[in-house]
Amino acid sequence: MSLAIAVFLMSAATFASSTQNKTLTSATVHIWYGGVPVGQTHSHTVTLTNNGSGSITISKLTRTNPSFNANLNLPVSLAAGQSMQFVATFTPTSVGHINAALILASSAANSPLTILVHGGGRGSSSGSLVPSASSLSFGGVQVGSSKTLPETLTNNGGANITVSSISVKNSQFSFTAPGLPLTLAGGHSMTLNVTFTPTTSNSASGQLTVDSSVPNVVVPLSGAAGAAGSLSVTPGALNFGQVAVGSKMNKTGTLSASGASVVVSAASVSSSEYSLTGLSFPVTVAAGKSVPFTATFAPQSSGAASAKFTFTGNTSTATEALSGTGMAAGTHSVALSWQGDSSDVDGYNIYRAGASSGPFSKLNSSLDAGTSYTDSNVQSGSTYYYVTTAVGTDGVESGHSNQVKAVIP
Repeated sequence: MSLAIAVFLMSAATFASSTQNKTLTSATVHIWYGGVPVGQTHSHTVTLTNNGSGSITISKLTRTNPSFNANLNLPVSLAAGQSMQFVATFTPTSVGHINAALILASSAANSPLTILVHGGGRGSSSGSLVPSASSLSFGGVQVGSSKTLPETLTNNGGANITVSSISVKNSQFSFTAPGLPLTLAGGHSMTLNVTFTPTTSNSASGQLTVDSSVPNVVVPLSGAAGAAGSLSVTPGALNFGQVAVGSKMNKTGTLSASGASVVVSAASVSSSEYSLTGLSFPVTVAAGKSVPFTATFAPQSSGAASAKFTFTGNTSTATEALSGTGMAAGTHSVALSWQGDSSDVDGYNIYRAGASSGPFSKLNSSLDAGTSYTDSNVQSGSTYYYVTTAVGTDGVESGHSNQVKAVIP
C-alpha cells in the first residue's frame, strides 16, 4: 500500500509541472504618441511582467510600421514573477496619422502579446523644405549626350516657404524649374528637372542649392562620362566624273560610328549641284554600325564642280569631298556594241572615263539587257574611254571588258 501511495504522489507532481501558468503581460497595451514633428523621436517606457510560475523567453519583435521601434535585445528570458522595461519609440517620416502594432512572440501561453501604437507625423510650425532625393547620381552618360532626373521639394511644415533662387555648381549640370520666387504652402511641392551633360571623359560632381526662407537645401550631384563616339564617312571622296548638264548621276556612301553611338542631327552641302538623300535627321548611328546614303550630282553648267558634305553629330563631325565635271550636251554621240556572254547573264553595265586610267562612272541607271548602247551626252573636243561589265543571274558583276577610246571632233 505505501508503494502505491508513493507512485500516486509522484504522478501528481509531474502533472502540476506540465500545466504551470506562463503568462506575459504589459502594463500598457495602447500607446498614443500624439503629434510628433517629422524626423523627431518620441519615446514611451513599456513594462513587461511574467505573471506565471515558470520562466518565459521573449524571442521576436515584429513592427507593422517602420516609424515605430523598440530597444529590445532579443532573445531575453524572464523568471517567474520578474518584470523588465524597454523603450518604444515613434519617429514619423511623413505628415499624417499612423496606426500600428508592436508584436512580441514568446514561450508564454498567451503569445503573441500585441501592443497597439498610434501617432501622428506633423510639420514644424516654421516650415520644412524636404527633397525627394538626398542626392542625385546620373551614372554613365556619353559625352555629348545628356540625362535628366527629377527632384521634388516638399514643404512638410505648417508655414509658407518662399523659394528665392536655385543654383548648381559645375557647368556640366543644369536644371529647369518653375518661375522664382515661388511660395509653397504647407504640404505643397515643386519639381525641378536636373540634367547632366558631360563635356569631358572624367567623372563629375557638383551640387544643387535651393535658397529659401528656411535653411537651404543642398543636393549633391554626381555622374560619369562615357567615351565619345566618333563619326566617319566612306568613301572620303566621291568623284562623279563627267555628267551632262541637265542629267544627273548617283553614288552611294555610308556613315559609321565607332567607340559609342553618334546622333547625326544634320548634313549640309556647299554646292547646289550636289544633293543627299536616304537619311532622315536626326539619325542615330550605333557603335560599330553603318547607315547608307545616296549622293547625287546634277550639273547646272559645264565645267568642273567641287563641294563637300558635312555631317554634324553630337560628338563629332565628318566630311566627304565631292567632285565632278558638268559637260555641255552636243549633237555628237558614241555608239557602242559588244559580244554578249552566255545565257546566265542578267544584263550589262556601261562605264565611261575621261582618261584611260579612270575613274570610270556608270552611264546606265539600270541593267542594259542588250549588247549595244548609245552615249549622247558627249562634248565636242573631248576624248572618252568606255568599258562594259556583265552581271550574272547570281548578282555578281564581272571585271571590266577591253577599253574602247572615242574622240569627239
